[in-house]
Order: sequence, then structure tokens, then C-alpha cells
Amino acid sequence: MSGSRFLRSVVNSAKAIAIFAIYGVELMIKRPKTRRAGAEWLHRFAKVVLRAFGVKVTVQGSFPSSGVLISDHLSYLDIIVYAAISPVVYCSKAEVEHMPVLGFMAMSAGTVMVDRGAGGSAERAKAGMQAAEADGIVVVFFPEGGTTTGYELLPFKSGLLGVSLEARQPIRASFIRYAIEQDNGPGVSLHDEVCWGTTPMLEHIFNFVGLKGVHAYVTIAPEAIQFSQPEGEIDRKQAAIEARDAVLALSGDWYPESARQAATALEVR
Repeated sequence: MSGSRFLRSVVNSAKAIAIFAIYGVELMIKRPKTRRAGAEWLHRFAKVVLRAFGVKVTVQGSFPSSGVLISDHLSYLDIIVYAAISPVVYCSKAEVEHMPVLGFMAMSAGTVMVDRGAGGSAERAKAGMQAAEADGIVVVFFPEGGTTTGYELLPFKSGLLGVSLEARQPIRASFIRYAIEQDNGPGVSLHDEVCWGTTPMLEHIFNFVGLKGVHAYVTIAPEAIQFSQPEGEIDRKQAAIEARDAVLALSGDWYPESARQAATALEVR
């Protein structure tokens, strides 16, 4: 890392801490009473974060006004980008609730927590999704179940997709990708320093906030996914395959052809 980029990382890390502190205190004082209020807080917070670090966002297609939006998952930045585009509610693993600071923010922003394998979790997730829809807020989740470095689209997990289908919510596909459009010196890799793989989170954030010229591109499908589900029946595994195909169809030339061909052999988990 060059000296100038290291200095940017230090300065911007301090800026990030200040933003989290200011908006965290606001949450503690105001304590949003509804999911709509929480989503509006997250929307404002996300826009400030992107502006502070010079991250541009370009959206192709219209953001849905209700239902569910699913996307590939490349980074923790995805969460900020989608929230900056529109007030949304996320579905997240229950472990997030117990994370310092982030757990409090997630819960205050109305995140629907899902405890995989716990009795009644699916029903709670379904109720949370339906409550968000009743409030006119789009629910966003990432069916891969984790971030990747952007070289492949992982098999989609079927749980939340099944819950969404049972709740009879329209599910729209979206695809997010990134570009670095300014010179950051030698050795800078989009797949390592914007996408998040195995690098420890704090180290990755420190490296990321030192970057210049990060641009997020979001492509949203014009219509909800038309699943081949017989009337009154839900095949979760088939739905996961079809949802993944819908997201992959929006990816353009992001994935190499070899990765696309290999993906057909992947087994849904």
C-alpha cells in the first residue's frame, strides 16, 4: 500500500468511526418505533456513508415498490448500496443481532432476523416480511448466504426464498457489481479490495476506505421472477435454481464463460 493511500485509510477510518458514532447516538435517542422509521434511518445513514467515501452508484432499472429483492453478494458494501437507493428492510442471520454496534443498528433498522434450524424461525421471518410489505418497504436478502470475491455465483440457499413464496410476495432479481475507476497505485485488485472473501473484516475495511473511484453498478430486473411452481405447491430447491438463474441473467460479462458453465453442475445446498 502506498503512503498516500495509507494516509487516506487512516483519515477515512476516523471518518467512518465518527459517522457510526453520530448515527448510533441518534438511534439510541430516537429509537425508531416502526420498520418504516428504521428503514428511513438506514437510508439516510447509507447515503451519508457513500458520499463520505466517494462511492458512486448507478442503477439500471426501477427499484420495486413492494415485495422482495434478491441479489448476488460481493461485500458488506452491498448492504449500504441497496439501502442508499431506497428505504429497505434486510433479512439476516440471527448471529448479527449479537454483534457489537452492528447488531444494535441492524435491529433498530428493522432487520428481520432468521435463526436457521430454530423452531418457528421460518414463521417469524414470514411474519416480518409481511409486516414490511404492509408498511410499503421492500425486503432485501442475499440467497448465496455469504459474500464472494466475485469470480462465481454460489448456489442459492432455499430457505428464505421458500418463505417469500409462501408469503406470496413478488420476488425481483437484481445484480450488483463494482468497478475502480481511478488510479490507486500498483497491485490494487477489485476482487480482493472491494469484494470481500477471507480477509479479516477490519483489515478489509481499512484497505477499502483508502480506495478512490469505487463505483457500484446495480441492475434490477423489470419484472418479478416467474417461478415454475405448480399451483399450491412450493419446491424450494427448484425455486433456488430458478432465482439464481434470474440473477445470473443480469450479470452481463461480469463472470467468465467458464464460471457460467461450471455453475450448471453446482448442487443447491
